[in-house]
Amino acid sequence: MQASGWPSVVIILNPYTKVELRSLIERFMYRAVWKEEQAVEGLRALKLDKQAVSLVKHGRLMTAAAFHWNNNVFLYYECMDGSVQPEELASAAMPYLKDWPGQKEPRQWIRMVDVFHFNEPASVEHWQRRHQVERRVGRVAHLKPEMVSSYIYYHYQLQEERAFFGPKYEIIGMHENLLFGYQEFPNVTEEPVVPGRLQTKGTPENWSDSRMDLHFQPWEDGHLYFKPIEQIYAYYLGT
Repeated sequence: MQASGWPSVVIILNPYTKVELRSLIERFMYRAVWKEEQAVEGLRALKLDKQAVSLVKHGRLMTAAAFHWNNNVFLYYECMDGSVQPEELASAAMPYLKDWPGQKEPRQWIRMVDVFHFNEPASVEHWQRRHQVERRVGRVAHLKPEMVSSYIYYHYQLQEERAFFGPKYEIIGMHENLLFGYQEFPNVTEEPVVPGRLQTKGTPENWSDSRMDLHFQPWEDGHLYFKPIEQIYAYYLGT
C-alpha cells in the first residue's frame, strides 16, 4: 500500500447493505488550458465567479472544486440533479481558455477519463461526508506513454476486484498521458457498497509487484508519482 503513494488509514466498517445500487450522483473531471498570457486574468475571473458555489447551495452539486497547475485548469464536481456542464460551472473562465481541436464544434473543456477509484456513490446518503473534511487536494502526474495501457489494466483490476480498500473519495482521471487526482483528507476508507464488476483475482497480492515506479515519468527534480497543485476553490453542500 505504501509503495503506491496511499498512506495507511483506519478502515471504517460500511454501515450500508452491500447490494446492487444505481447511483444518483455522477462524478466529473475536466481539463482546460489558458490562452497565451491569459492565466492571470482567467484565474482572477474564476476565483470571483459565484456559479460553482451557487450550484452547490441549490443542491445541484454535492462538491465542486477547481485547481490550477502550470497553464492547466482542472474541475472536479459531483452532480446530484442531472448533469451539469463545465460551462455552467465556470463560464467566467471561458474567454481566457484555448479551444481544443478534434471536434466540429469549439470546446474549451475536455472531460477526463475516470481510470481509477476505490469507491463510488451508491446513493446521496452514502456519498455524504459524515466527518469534517480538512483538505481537498488536486494532484498531477505524467505516465510514460508506452505504459498507459498497463496502468489502466492494473488499476481496473484493483478497482473492480476490490483487492484492497482505499480512500473513499479519491479518484484519478486521465487525458492523454496526464493524470489528475482528487483527494480528501483525512482519508475515509470503507468497503464499497456497489459490488465489483470482476470475479477474477488478478491483482498482485503484493501491490508493489505491479511496478508502478516504472509507469511514471520522473519530474525534473527526480520525483516520481503525483505532486499536489494549487486549489482555486472548493465547495461542499454540507458546509
